[in-house]
Amino acid sequence: MALLETAAVASDFLKTEAGNYRSRSIVTIASGAGKLKPGQVLGKLTASGKFTPNAAAGADGSQTAVAILLFPVDATSADVQAVVVDTDAVVSHAGLTHGPTVNDATKRAAANAQLAAVGIKVRQGA
Repeated sequence: MALLETAAVASDFLKTEAGNYRSRSIVTIASGAGKLKPGQVLGKLTASGKFTPNAAAGADGSQTAVAILLFPVDATSADVQAVVVDTDAVVSHAGLTHGPTVNDATKRAAANAQLAAVGIKVRQGA
């Protein structure tokens, strides 16, 4: 029997959010960010105010996790509008994707603490 795989969806990581979609915002994903899936942790670029996958270090704003992408986008060659969760939510760590330089438990823990600072609690488990 063939294995059926489904695409990543918001319910893979988003466990609770504030009523009336108050946890969500529409933001701009910076051109060059590539194809991003739901659950991508994002940082906000200081110079432009646009969002990009979070990074472990830097000085451009991407080093601070502030939001999580809710739906897939393709920002390979142009800026795109996207819906993110940026406050008052509980998410599962299992459904989150971090930028390529956030590649160990210490860096993920730091990103989780940054998300907690904006009101997004990252829980272990499903």
